[in-house]
Amino acid sequence: MSTLYIDEITVGLERRLSRVISDAEIEAFAEASGDRNPLHFCDDHAAETIFKGRIAHGILTASLISAVIGEQLPGHGAVYLSQTLKFRAPVRPGDKVDAVCKVKDVMPEKKRIILDCVCTVGDTVVLEGEAMVLAPSRPV
Repeated sequence: MSTLYIDEITVGLERRLSRVISDAEIEAFAEASGDRNPLHFCDDHAAETIFKGRIAHGILTASLISAVIGEQLPGHGAVYLSQTLKFRAPVRPGDKVDAVCKVKDVMPEKKRIILDCVCTVGDTVVLEGEAMVLAPSRPV
């Protein structure tokens, strides 16, 4: 189990993960969400869009932020309260996405932290935003 308690979290602390987005993950996300937009599945259709090819669901990319929060920062016991997202560039099947969450503010009296969240593919920012998370306290 991985947990950082509110008293262990400081401004500047960051955690990250990397994941290659596969066709199987895109299919599994579509199954879970019900979003079968042909932009994610049909090469011919996607080629005619502004993206000139298939892309992953934006929220699939954003889910990597959830994985960082739920498994690393603060980890188990975290409660995800809110998230802003700006989608900056597409993620394509086979892309390696790096998700980084960095502590921007700590509010120990409310047990809340604010995280700057960025996902990149290579040097390209594909998603950015800010999350508010309720961090766990040490058991008494």
